[in-house]
Amino acid sequence: MKVDSLIFGGGAAGLWLLDELLRRGDSAVLLEAGQFGQGQTIASQGIIHGGLKYTLQGLLTPSATGIRDMPGVWRDSLAGQRQPDLQATRLRSDCCHLWRTDSVRSRLGMIGAKFGLRVAPNELPTEQRPKVLRRCPGTVARLDEQVISPAEFLDNLSSRNKDFILQIDANDGLSFDCDAPGQVQAVTINNPSGDNCLKFQPSQLIFTAGGGNAQLRRHAGLHTEVMQKRPLHMVMLRGTLPELNGHCVDGARTRVTVTSDVDSAGRTIWQVGGQIAEDGILMEPQELIERAAAELRAVLPGVDLSDVEFGTYRIDRAEGSTRNGGRPEQVQILTDGNTITAWPTKLALVPQLVDAVTSLLVPSENNRPALPVEWPRPSVAAPPWETCSYWHRFDAQTDETHRAA
Repeated sequence: MKVDSLIFGGGAAGLWLLDELLRRGDSAVLLEAGQFGQGQTIASQGIIHGGLKYTLQGLLTPSATGIRDMPGVWRDSLAGQRQPDLQATRLRSDCCHLWRTDSVRSRLGMIGAKFGLRVAPNELPTEQRPKVLRRCPGTVARLDEQVISPAEFLDNLSSRNKDFILQIDANDGLSFDCDAPGQVQAVTINNPSGDNCLKFQPSQLIFTAGGGNAQLRRHAGLHTEVMQKRPLHMVMLRGTLPELNGHCVDGARTRVTVTSDVDSAGRTIWQVGGQIAEDGILMEPQELIERAAAELRAVLPGVDLSDVEFGTYRIDRAEGSTRNGGRPEQVQILTDGNTITAWPTKLALVPQLVDAVTSLLVPSENNRPALPVEWPRPSVAAPPWETCSYWHRFDAQTDETHRAA
């Protein structure tokens, strides 16, 4: 089969790119080795950032400049006012809240956060604050950053284009024919549940598989040191909790970021990221839980954690490498022969990445392939709170955790 574009990786970037290419009339196919979003997208907190946390030091950084227009792009798609139409994606919240600890450093940070942003914080009087934030001693503001359900976003995009998506076995069912490093003439895939195979002759390969890009680049004869991984150790809470979506800032750092959802048993879920997830990479789950409980009590005065269970999960942020191993400022795209390797860096930057990749591609006269109906298709990965098997209760009297029943 001759195709214009063969996309690897069914996370946010790959699915958005497939949708864009099919809408403009290209011949495109997406291949996924696991479940949709299983690497990073499903584990994300779903916040469509507008760059605020990149300006807390009072400067308009390249990161803030690159991301500041993204909330508007997503908002239009989620409202069905531009393509892709994401109206079927559930909004966890139409906004976030920003609150600060009561320190001079934090006050200066809040002032700096307002420079150069399309989405700036709107300070709220006490009576308009969410109940869970009414006892906070510092400023509380509304921030027009939407929070989406990553699972429903993945389902929304994948279901639109299911006829052009195939499951593959990346370890034993994939081979590349290369003329030179990055110059791929053909890709052969074996049916994971059968004995037939397909051979594609793509004009262009696009790797959007996050951490899987390293293995794909090896298949294409390319170096892998162009990619880095930055780990996070995230905290989850489930139980009787108020809805909360937002950031607690202290000076130039995001102390905690909390987002809410509901699990399959109807319990409220909190995902907790921010500085606590960065600090937690060297901690065991029990130590991190005790640290997180202390942080949450400090930044949310009066929060009741007595009927709550804690869990954790680890996730690697796969990105193009930087000189110091720090967070990249913008999306990253590498071109080698007819192979493009792409990392969006942040969920919010996916539309920007897709626009940049699409501008590099020239459609040909290839017809859209008729893919085998009997070939297996991927499903959407389960959120981390549905797969976590180790939950703990925190005892506020002893500041210790014990395994939940």
